[in-house]
Amino acid sequence: MKLWEKGGSTDNRVQQFTIGRDPSFDLQLAEYDALASLAHARMLHECGLLTVEEWSAIALGLQAIHASITDGTFVIEEGVEDVHSQIELQLIRQVGEAGKQIHTARSRNDQVLVDLKLFLRDRIRDIVEATAAFAEALLERSDRHADVMIPGYTHGQAAMPSSFGQWFAAHAESLTEDLIPLYAAYRIADRNPLGSAAGYGTAFPIDRDRTTELLGFGALHVNAIDAQLSRGKSERIAAQAFASVAASLARFATDVCMYASGNYGFVRLKEEITTGSSIMPHKRNPDVFELIRARCNRMQAVPNDIALMMANLPSGYHRDLQIIKELLFPAIDDLHACMDIALYALDFLEVREGILDDPRYRDVFSVDAIQQRVRDGVSFRDAYREIAAQLKDGTFERPAALISTHQGSPGNLCNDRIRAMLAEEHSRFPFERRDDAYCALLATTAR
Repeated sequence: MKLWEKGGSTDNRVQQFTIGRDPSFDLQLAEYDALASLAHARMLHECGLLTVEEWSAIALGLQAIHASITDGTFVIEEGVEDVHSQIELQLIRQVGEAGKQIHTARSRNDQVLVDLKLFLRDRIRDIVEATAAFAEALLERSDRHADVMIPGYTHGQAAMPSSFGQWFAAHAESLTEDLIPLYAAYRIADRNPLGSAAGYGTAFPIDRDRTTELLGFGALHVNAIDAQLSRGKSERIAAQAFASVAASLARFATDVCMYASGNYGFVRLKEEITTGSSIMPHKRNPDVFELIRARCNRMQAVPNDIALMMANLPSGYHRDLQIIKELLFPAIDDLHACMDIALYALDFLEVREGILDDPRYRDVFSVDAIQQRVRDGVSFRDAYREIAAQLKDGTFERPAALISTHQGSPGNLCNDRIRAMLAEEHSRFPFERRDDAYCALLATTAR
């Protein structure tokens, strides 16, 4: 079934090529197409474009279709072009002539647009919740190991004393910052394009503000052309936000791989989350974190791939945009899987104490020695030269470690402030509005 069929026929090879992998990705949009169709139908009834009988039949039919989607029995049949066609076909089978009215005042263009917006809202929410959960888990580890010292590094060389508390908290704060671009992406996705039809509106007297309310959107894409211009833009901005999270997670995974290696030995990965070698029995490989790093690094390419897909496209819909789903959907699944396994694996990561007692890290205390001399009344520059000379001639002796007290230092982590930032950024997302709207929509009856 094709919604655009006019009695002619298209070559089968052309059909297969143009449909491509869309049906498999469209299954992820099915729930949203049913919800948007339900909101659209209710609005049509309220505007006098559907009779109470038509609206009643369509509402019951779409609610049944939505139930089949959520219980996993919904399928896109062989020969049906996309999810929009399947839902309309199924609705007509269930309710008869009334089902043929569902496409009044809309196009597949605004159908897929609204489906993608609803899909992105939920996928952003998934990543937000996963990011917040992992950040909180890192803060808990920071609190637990606040006083366990490790060397901090610059240029790949041991530089100054740090702590596991500071290290865990640093990655938690980085993920907290990633909620900011996620919020921007959510706001872009939280705008209603429904009613823009093919991109130029419709002559039917519809109420686009009503579908905005029914679907729990925060705002309306006012201009119908702009609604169409959001196709690709919404996905690219979401991909950029996901890439920010992925970059933070990849950095953490890289640190874990390094710290778990024999040359460092700062952390130990329990056997349950490592693999071995077929020839070297001593090996304990951090495959989980290496794959997190690789998958998160691959995510960095997705925003650029989407941007290139859209390069030089004029206004209006173009079939090029169909391919964006193939780029973005698997990447989102990958990122969510990485967040999930990272949180799980964190419980199997053990830290080692007494690391800075090793003589190889003696020199990281040179800055403490300089600071102590300054406290004794020596100018910083003279103290620097004095300690540098000791390091050069081999007479430097490790001083007693100084306890740092400024905000964010190993001696004053201020994790309460990071938690407050995390809570504040998380609270900005209006997830409840979406939940309330969906509950009301699915409970709706004809009036």
